[in-house]
Amino acid sequence: MPDRSLIFPAQEYRARVAALQARMATDGIDVLLLTAPSDVFYVTGFLTRFWESPARPWFVVVPIEAAPIAVIPAIGADLMRRTWLRDIRTWDAPDPLDDGVSLLAETLRQVMPGAGCLGLPMGLETHLRMPLGDYHRLLTAIAPRRVVDATETVQRVREIKSEAEVGKIRATCRIADAAFARVPDFAHAGRPLDQVFRDFQIALLAEGADWVSYTAGGAGPGGYGDVISPADARPLQAGDILMLDTGAVKDGYFCDFDRNFSLGPPDDAARRAQAALFAATDLALERLRPGMRACDLHRMLTDALIAEGATPGGGRLGHGLGLSLTEWPSVTARDVTPLREGMVLTLEPGAEIAPGRILVHEENIVLRTGGPELLSTRAPASLPELRA
Repeated sequence: MPDRSLIFPAQEYRARVAALQARMATDGIDVLLLTAPSDVFYVTGFLTRFWESPARPWFVVVPIEAAPIAVIPAIGADLMRRTWLRDIRTWDAPDPLDDGVSLLAETLRQVMPGAGCLGLPMGLETHLRMPLGDYHRLLTAIAPRRVVDATETVQRVREIKSEAEVGKIRATCRIADAAFARVPDFAHAGRPLDQVFRDFQIALLAEGADWVSYTAGGAGPGGYGDVISPADARPLQAGDILMLDTGAVKDGYFCDFDRNFSLGPPDDAARRAQAALFAATDLALERLRPGMRACDLHRMLTDALIAEGATPGGGRLGHGLGLSLTEWPSVTARDVTPLREGMVLTLEPGAEIAPGRILVHEENIVLRTGGPELLSTRAPASLPELRA
């Protein structure tokens, strides 16, 4: 096998597959079937924006004791040959009568005994990227082999990032850091919010992002109403709080953090909310350790906000990060996922300033034995002021 592949050396992918195969052995899975873009990229290095087209399914088959097999549309063969995979099987797609089903079924029958077990991620934060009718035809074609949920098999491996992955996420964070530093150049009173969003995306690309899959935020007097709405053409005004949030991508890896700005001096309520969010994040940076659970981190952030006199915002207060903008776990009161060394996470406390007015603060970290290591450059303690 070649020593090089796309994005990383081939050994990085071999190590990932070995970790998956070890987990497959523990879970009693003979073959793993991957269909989602991030899972395919994780084991192959196959990086493309062609996933935006829903017209074709893509499959990677991971036997328990052999290298993965790509079963893919012919249009992807040349790019897949630049990865470390050598067994690449193709069909001319889209095929309305048999869009890879027969080829995939034949491959699975070859590598899996008749009484074998096929693992397929089926749980939260997974999806089956093939038509449901084709999936049922596949089950019939590989019977009597069993199909089981492989969510844990994949997620428990993927959630621990290698140092090579951490390096990629850190590099993407540096790009966003540089773009945020340029915000005062294009965001000021009188500037339409939708134009600020466009300028921010331009800044991210200019600083080295491959693409910007996610840009969100908000602006309003003393705070904003939500953090997911598209921007409108309302001009920024003195007294507004502007928040920009990005999921920029470099070499397939996301960053995900936001920054808040004040148009002129912030009012007392916004200043207090910012202080509470900063203090809660500082506490997590000081006390978070491997062995805690996602719900423990949620409680830590919530209690810290309350201690600072703030009203915690609803929803989750952080999540995993990597090949997807958001990954497991979710920092909520009900997620008991253990937090382990090597996880890359977001710390995302939010505070309600008044009904319909919030402030959210977000940083990206990797969890080390001794605690969190920041991957994003720490936001300033006070709200930066823009020209009003």
